[in-house]
Amino acid sequence: MTTQPEQLLEDNLIKQLTTDLGYTYVTIQDEAALLANLKVQLEKHNNLKLTEKEFGQVLNHLNKGNIFERAKILRDKMQLTLENGQSVYIEFLNMDFWCRNQYQVTRQVTNKSGTYQNRYDVTLLINGLPLVQIELKKRGLELKEAFNQINRYQKHSFGASYGLFQYVQLFVISNGVNTKYYANNPKQSFKQTFYWSDPQNKPIRQLEAFATAFLEACHLSKMLTRYTVLHETWQILMVMRPYQYYATETIIERVKNTNKNGYIWHTTGSGKTLTSFKASQILATLPQVHKVVFVVDRKDLDYQTQKEFDSFSKGSVDATEYTGDLVKKFTDDTKVIVTTIQKLSNAINKQHHLKHMEALRDKRMVFIFDECHRSQFGKTHNQIKAFFGNTQLFGFTGTPIFADNAIKNEHGKRTTKELFDECLHKYVITDAIRDENVLKFSVEYVGRYRRKDDTRTEIDIEVEDIDTKELMESPQRLEKIVDYILANHERKTHNKEFSAMFCVSNVETLIKYYQLFKAKKEAGKHNLRIGTIFSYTANEDDKDANGMLPDEDLGSEGSAPVNKHSREMLDSFIADYNQMYGTKYSTKDTQDFYNYYKDIAKRLKEREKEGSKESDRLDILLVVNMFLTGFDAKKLNTLYVDKNLKYHGLIQAYSRTNRILNEKKSQGNVVCFRNLKTATDDAITLFSNKDAIEVIIMQPYEDYVKKFDEAYDKLKQLAPTVDSVDELPSEDEELEFVKAFRELMRIKNIMSTFTDFTFDGLQMEEQDFEDYKSKYLDLHDKVKTSTQKESVSILNDVDFELELIHRDEINVAYILRLLAKLKTLSPAEEAKQRKEIMDILSGEVQLRSKRGLIEKFINENLPAIEDPDDVKLVFEDFWETERQKGFETLWREEKLDPVKLQEVIGEYLFSGNKPLRNEVVKIMEVQPKTLQRKSIGERIVEKILSYVDTFVSGMQG
Repeated sequence: MTTQPEQLLEDNLIKQLTTDLGYTYVTIQDEAALLANLKVQLEKHNNLKLTEKEFGQVLNHLNKGNIFERAKILRDKMQLTLENGQSVYIEFLNMDFWCRNQYQVTRQVTNKSGTYQNRYDVTLLINGLPLVQIELKKRGLELKEAFNQINRYQKHSFGASYGLFQYVQLFVISNGVNTKYYANNPKQSFKQTFYWSDPQNKPIRQLEAFATAFLEACHLSKMLTRYTVLHETWQILMVMRPYQYYATETIIERVKNTNKNGYIWHTTGSGKTLTSFKASQILATLPQVHKVVFVVDRKDLDYQTQKEFDSFSKGSVDATEYTGDLVKKFTDDTKVIVTTIQKLSNAINKQHHLKHMEALRDKRMVFIFDECHRSQFGKTHNQIKAFFGNTQLFGFTGTPIFADNAIKNEHGKRTTKELFDECLHKYVITDAIRDENVLKFSVEYVGRYRRKDDTRTEIDIEVEDIDTKELMESPQRLEKIVDYILANHERKTHNKEFSAMFCVSNVETLIKYYQLFKAKKEAGKHNLRIGTIFSYTANEDDKDANGMLPDEDLGSEGSAPVNKHSREMLDSFIADYNQMYGTKYSTKDTQDFYNYYKDIAKRLKEREKEGSKESDRLDILLVVNMFLTGFDAKKLNTLYVDKNLKYHGLIQAYSRTNRILNEKKSQGNVVCFRNLKTATDDAITLFSNKDAIEVIIMQPYEDYVKKFDEAYDKLKQLAPTVDSVDELPSEDEELEFVKAFRELMRIKNIMSTFTDFTFDGLQMEEQDFEDYKSKYLDLHDKVKTSTQKESVSILNDVDFELELIHRDEINVAYILRLLAKLKTLSPAEEAKQRKEIMDILSGEVQLRSKRGLIEKFINENLPAIEDPDDVKLVFEDFWETERQKGFETLWREEKLDPVKLQEVIGEYLFSGNKPLRNEVVKIMEVQPKTLQRKSIGERIVEKILSYVDTFVSGMQG
């Protein structure tokens, strides 16, 4: 037997669960059996008997809200008045003693919703509720197929009837060889699925080993009750990754059983904030702990950390605006405090605060330091130890201080180990890249300088060897760098879909760069949105790139002298920003400047939100030091560098670019205008291991050319010509073609960000790529338009990764320009141009829905137009007529109120939120039967989305 069938995989898993891992098998074939079992299990768990009427009340309570709201219901208790008048509380999940729950496993539960009927592989029930769903594929099939299958269940049947499958908290997907888990969040991509691992970060991939480590009843309950987080801001579930789990557990055990300190080394970008939040939250519940104080450096990080903590659990922490407020939090019943190192230092050093703080000297306090190596490294640490007599200190860092990168100051050379004792858990950059929790870096070094040596021959010189202020800040050099960025920015950021940062050595140079960008924009050389923020204190230069990224205060708090010229220039730049975005910021006071900082942060971060507006986009942010540490934005993928960086400063800066998002974001792009090759290699070696450089840095461009050509060869073996795709004998061969072309696209996606990219050096011609892409999209459309009640197509679960095709610059306006050009060409040239237009309509995702109508316009209307300038006006009239026909067809076919339909569409266009099926059912002239409401509602929603996609989306250009 070469492959293990899915049935055998399922049999073996159930045997393991029931024999070794604490589960009881129960036969549940449909929802009726699921409900009957739920009643029995809830009665057993709560030690009571429920009448049918009482159980009906429980079901009504459970059948409320979306996935996020149901996760809250699960974790809360229900007050129920019994028929005899007695009031009781129904517990659905024991959150405090997680092993004291009832565990069952079942298989092949059938759930039906309208025309859709799905059978789920293996379901884990806790107290009768389906809380974990396991989907299996036979060995050899892609794991992503199971992920896509669950997404289909989400859409088609999880919400059926009482919607009990919307209580699923975790999904597990496996093909036996590879096994991953993830939280129930329908919006996430396959990139947000995780392998479990052992404490040494060795991945546990085999299903049997995964089940032993992760699905054991008590451990699974612990993951659900302690380590699944409800993200309030995004209204989604998040589950912690194994290294986050082990780090948190280690800190808790250390506080419970010792008075020792320690630190956590988790690489930048791996989610330290969530780990530290969970550790703080659990520690605050321990009776022996008086308070947990989370300490950050700098006000901007204080704001961001507090906001992130609040998103994990609204109102769970108290941030402190002023030192007096911090002292108040220390003396009231606040359990978790977020504050800055600076305010904490004031609280335990300023005489007028000490009278309030004295009573805390002997209280059991736990201090957790975020990025514990920053500017006041060691100083406040020593003050805390001197003031509090019963305290434990834990540090989190992605880039520890070792002997090799320690910086000598008035306190001597202090390493992280000296200050915090031993490292409790490590998760280094090589671990994160292997697990696909952060991206690799693509580092390019741009710019060579030549001079003559003593033998009078010209040689290449390392940039550092001639790093003089005169050369590095010369107007000619700065302008060449700006021109390079303008020429390559769209390539690096996938046509501005992502943002970039540009870090420079000092404020004086930053001002010159900004003025160059502005002048070229005014001259019509680009339309990028450029912003900047920097400190305007007198001491503005970087301190010789010693590894630290110096702090930049937000505004002019304290006694720092102000550089008036810098402040005036920044105010003029902020005025440009205000004009771009309709805001009113300035440097008139610290709070207004702080609000400007927050607006920039929000503008960069919220690009990843669904429905984010292009008008809010910021393309490039120029900085000296701000935003290079502690700031995360998934839609930032490029860093331009004209600044000496070293050790932890270098890794921190590079790591702004490598947050995981989707397939299109294949790596973090770093473009260095200084030769930081040696510094990069040294930093990577220090913070991982000496063999790690090849893992962390992308391969040379030539290596990807070789991979692309090899992938093209495989594609041709399946489909030697474009036309042969149509002759593939079965869906099995079509599936192999989809996979082969998808791999080709993935490699091209990586290559396209390199400056050297062109089809000229590849075996495949660009036209062939476009033609094969059109066939790939035809197969996608075939699946999309399938009307089978319960599709069994093997293509239905494959991920077509359309985001790798989407190109914003090819839009309707672009097509209209080509159509106008048709009127000026000879018949032979016109035929060629017409074919090119049809190829574009076939190959661009956002135009395929418009293809039929545009083709109709070309055939029926275009021949009658004599003046090319009239094409746009005639097309607009044609499109408006077709739009009205499409609207009328929609409301007549579905028997909808046209006025209310227009309101629903208008709300969707305004908010970006997809219409709810219940909303569209309400606007029907005749209300359908209850059992038909869901399927009819879903059909109408899909038609509305299709209408908008065809007639509205992409028409503004």
